[in-house]
Amino acid sequence: MEALRIRAAAKLKLAGHAPSVLCSSTMHIAEFRGALVCLMERKHHWAWPLFSAGEVAAERLHIHFEQEFATYVRDFAILIGRAYVQCPTASIRAELAESLYEAETGKPSGGKAHAELFLRFPAGLGMDLDRFETITMLHEAARFRAYVDESTLECGWETAMVIAAIFLGDELYERSSIDPAASEQSEASLDEHPLAKHYSLDVSVLAKLQAHRGVERARRSVAWGLLESIDPAAYPQVLASMEEILGRWLVYRDAVARACGLIRPVAS
Repeated sequence: MEALRIRAAAKLKLAGHAPSVLCSSTMHIAEFRGALVCLMERKHHWAWPLFSAGEVAAERLHIHFEQEFATYVRDFAILIGRAYVQCPTASIRAELAESLYEAETGKPSGGKAHAELFLRFPAGLGMDLDRFETITMLHEAARFRAYVDESTLECGWETAMVIAAIFLGDELYERSSIDPAASEQSEASLDEHPLAKHYSLDVSVLAKLQAHRGVERARRSVAWGLLESIDPAAYPQVLASMEEILGRWLVYRDAVARACGLIRPVAS
């Protein structure tokens, strides 16, 4: 673990973090949480507006779904489980166990497993689900997944929990996950959802998935609450791993966008 901490400090220094971040003894929970919020607010990719506007040809849309499924969706419950098995504290394990059970079965919310719910999107779009059994990952996707594995297996339960439950658990960062007073954007009607509007996905599919969003948001809130239980000595490793995975995620999403035929807009 000491070698990991040294690597973590080096990564944070390269990322331009303030000295207080590098020295866990001077960093308080509010600063740690704030640093994670800043990282999550950077989890935004230039291609999302183009996906939302229906700019991807229908015959290429499967690339997005396949790569997301292979990089983390299929194994989301396993990734949460890695944090669970490494954690020494029973009360924290109990919370992680609930998240794991929900992701693996969906039974607490009366739904389906996380991966099964995800596959309703390509199924509803008429895609052949057999292709999800043997996915060829893009090079950048495989590199991203390699760090998902490294960070959840080798960097301690704290990093595994933050990577799995917070970074991967939030497709797009929602401030309401940690701030109940934050006003959430009103959700558009299902008819306006990009998959319904541009690709003719039946709104009944979206309606079933929408009911699950509240459960996912609640579990994310629990994960943010668990930050209070992290030893400050682990802060540098967690933040360094978040920097690394964010960078690899952005490169991975660049590759998916290219494979889907998208070109990055020129900044004006």
